[in-house]
Amino acid sequence: MGFARVALLLAALTALFLVLGAALGGRGGMMIALVFAAGMNFFSYWQSDKLVLAAYRAKPVTREQVPEFYGIVEQLAINANLPMPKVYIVENDQPNAFATGRNPENAAVAATTGLLRQLAPQEIAGVMAHELAHVKNRDTLTMTIAATLAGAIGMIANFALFFGGRSRDNPLGLFGTIAMAMLAPLAAGLVQMAISRSREFEADAHGAEICGHPLWLASALGKLDRSAKQIPNLEAEGNPATAHMFIVNPLHGGGIASMFATHPPMAERIARLKAMAQA
Repeated sequence: MGFARVALLLAALTALFLVLGAALGGRGGMMIALVFAAGMNFFSYWQSDKLVLAAYRAKPVTREQVPEFYGIVEQLAINANLPMPKVYIVENDQPNAFATGRNPENAAVAATTGLLRQLAPQEIAGVMAHELAHVKNRDTLTMTIAATLAGAIGMIANFALFFGGRSRDNPLGLFGTIAMAMLAPLAAGLVQMAISRSREFEADAHGAEICGHPLWLASALGKLDRSAKQIPNLEAEGNPATAHMFIVNPLHGGGIASMFATHPPMAERIARLKAMAQA
């Protein structure tokens, strides 16, 4: 999925938001929703990275504190022709990692203590190359906006259900408004997941190019996937809207929940990386 399609999906989320605004308050409600969406995106652009890092109690580290890990990130940033990002460590036994920041000049990468303990240096390099690929592709901003809009759609849907489309300007009527308020959050979640899944495939491919060894990342993904299913991430469970930011899904769940996963199937991700290595 290219950037043009991602842009279309973001436009679809915005359209859903505006339709719900119209259902709540007619033409005036649509304008209010538009202003509200713009405000939330503006806030996300400037503050989302700080909120995410604070939510996971990430601690900034220096070269002197973690010379090997810091050196890995530094060399990968050079490989990717990126500014050196801020480096954080999250005290969490589940091996995982994420990147955040509105652009490469204001980026941060974070790894859990579980990841640093369980993976070999080459595998750590594969993981952090994946995160730097997100930074280089500006996925951190794209997925943050998607998450913000999806969350806002869910919130305004609750208002629409409560007021029941009472505006005379509302073309949907009472039952149409109720149906829209129930279906819109589901549709928003599916669009958000489509965006997240597509960017994970791209980050895997570009991360493999940055570190130069697709099998390093493939090996790391296998280990992370197995461990994440066994070791809980309580902070992520409390902030499920941030699950899409991690390299592997930090949440526990299966069955029908897997249909709504923010990450592609791990077997497919590993298979693509192995195909890259063979090529």
